[in-house]
Parts: sequence; structure tokens; C-alpha cells
Amino acid sequence: MYTYGPVPSRRLGRSLGVSLIPPKTCTYSCIYCQLGRTTQLRYRRQSFFPKEDILKEITDRVTNSEVDYIAIVGDGEPTISADLGWIIRKCKKNFSIPVAVITNGSLFFKPDVREDLCHLAESDIVLPSLDAGSEMLFKSINRPHGSINYYTMLNGLETFRRDFSGELWLEVMLVKGLNDSEKALTEINNAVEKIAPDRLYIVTPIRPPAESWVEPPSPEHIIMAQKILGQAETFTQHEKGMFGLTEYRNAFQAIIETSSRHPLRVEQALEIESAFGEHGVVETMIRDKRMVKIRYDNCEYLLPKSFIRDT
Repeated sequence: MYTYGPVPSRRLGRSLGVSLIPPKTCTYSCIYCQLGRTTQLRYRRQSFFPKEDILKEITDRVTNSEVDYIAIVGDGEPTISADLGWIIRKCKKNFSIPVAVITNGSLFFKPDVREDLCHLAESDIVLPSLDAGSEMLFKSINRPHGSINYYTMLNGLETFRRDFSGELWLEVMLVKGLNDSEKALTEINNAVEKIAPDRLYIVTPIRPPAESWVEPPSPEHIIMAQKILGQAETFTQHEKGMFGLTEYRNAFQAIIETSSRHPLRVEQALEIESAFGEHGVVETMIRDKRMVKIRYDNCEYLLPKSFIRDT
């Protein structure tokens, strides 16, 4: 399946997720990634799936679901897909629903990527991330492909900001002991000022990360980040709301498909089970080792077995 949800989003309401790339295919291998470590680290663009099939699935979901945004997010970095611009144009032509592209911003130095995204209109959103203000922290946190360096990435973001007529919402993920110091935050703020986003979000890891040692910053460091980064909005709480389930045959399929893109809290998985009028599905999936229960930041999550790797 190329689409999932709609899922509840803290920024985008009921968001229909669209993936144009294979799982864990990315330009980065971020230490905090909720999808686990990247297995296909790359930066060259290509077509991965039949674009007509993706569009058909989007159309089916939009027709049968209540959707606030079509969110092109992928199971890694969506701008790696050479079909991104085509999908955006078709969505803008066929639907009256705004489009959001959630990206790490690593390939904005490529003119064809910027051109693809500029098919978005004023009502649409691009949401890139920026977690570092230096090459050293960029490599430590984002672990980019060897062909991408910090200043190339940053210059790409600045260039795109000048060209783009829609909304640019920048996200900064804070990790305890890495980019939450006064020095690191000041460096990030210097970069943010060059980009001049329409909105700035401070976020912290709330789902089990790729590296088990990753932790969210202390409340004191989050407050310091708010002061240094100015008018940033902070998201440190879990999203709320029900997941779109109309395309799934049963609770098992819904939990497997959703959790592979959007790790579920145990309580969310149980809500999905209940929505199908089924009982014992979550317990059976854990017992059969299809899913693994992980505790992170005082909350229990269900992760697909494939997410768990030896360290």
C-alpha cells in the first residue's frame, strides 16, 4: 500500500500519508528516526513504483475518507522519488485538498527537487527539518549520505525559501546532550534566521528512536530552546485522535500497516482492535512476535519486529 490513514497529526489534523519510496530509503539515517535505522542510504533520485497506481490509491482514499491534508511523507525521504512533481501536480488538479510535503530538506540544493515542490500553491505546505547549526552536529544527529554536507544542505534550504510561494514550516528535533545546549541552539537559530520560515516547531523524540540511547531534553533545556529560537511552537506531547481504517480488512492488517509508518502506542493499537469489534489481536501479535512491545519515555509502543535491530 502506498497510502495510510488518515492519521491524527499535531500540525495537519487528519493527514492522509502517501509514500513514494520503499521502506527505510533515505538520504539520512537520523539517530532519532521512529522508523528505525536507514537500510538504503542514498541521494540519487529515481522512480520506485508505478505513479499511476499511487494516484489511484490516493483517489480511493480521498473519496472514502475525511482528509484535511494529503501528506507526502514516505517511509524515508520523499524527495528521492523522481515522481514527486507529477504526484503533486495530479493532486492539485484532481482534489481540493491542500498538500503537505514532509521532508528532511537534504536535497533542496538540487534544482529539479525545488522545481517539483514549487508546483505547490499558497495553500500548501513544505515541512523540512533542521536539527543542527554545524557540520559536526549534522553528522552526529542526521548521519547523512556522504555526498551531502551541512552547508550544501543549508544553502539549498535558503534558495528554496526564496523561490517558494507556499508555506514553509521548519522543524527542529532536540536530542538530549547533543543539540540542546546554549551554543548548539544559538547556531541553529543563526541558520533559522537565514531561512526565515513561516512557522518554526520545536519537537522532541516521543516514539522509540533508531538508537536506544536517544532521549528527549529536560524541561529546562526546552525552555532555553524556546527563548533562543524565539517564536517557536513546541510539540512534546502525543497526538490524539482516531486513525482512518476504512481500507483495512481487519484489525491485524490495520495495526501492521499503520505501525510500519507511524509507530503506535499500545493504547492506540487496542483502540484499532476495538474499532473492528475484535479481541485479543494485539496480545496474539505480541505472543507470535509479529510485534514487539517497547517502553520509551514512560509510554508503551508496539513496533514491527523488523524495526528492532541489534546494537
